[in-house]
Amino acid sequence: MSNRTQDVEETARKHEPTKHPLVVRVTDNDFQCEVLEKLARLEVKMETLLGSGQPGRMSVIENRVNTLERNDVRRGVYDRLVNAGMTTAISVLIALHDRWWK
Repeated sequence: MSNRTQDVEETARKHEPTKHPLVVRVTDNDFQCEVLEKLARLEVKMETLLGSGQPGRMSVIENRVNTLERNDVRRGVYDRLVNAGMTTAISVLIALHDRWWK
């Protein structure tokens, strides 16, 4: 068990005002300049991506993707037609194989 005087001393030490201030003012101008510079670079990159009154990279990419999707669908239709024709031709050759080569 602890001594009552030790408890009182520990409590008094805990409640003593500290000599260190709770708020530390930062007067480091270099840090502020660095943060502002990074923020400006971020802003420029965002404007490049999204565009500011002009089409940005994202809208250009969206347009390209839409064009590629349309071409892909068109190419898919052509591929299916060619495959259907080839399949039909091969099936006819197999079916008529016995009649032609007796």
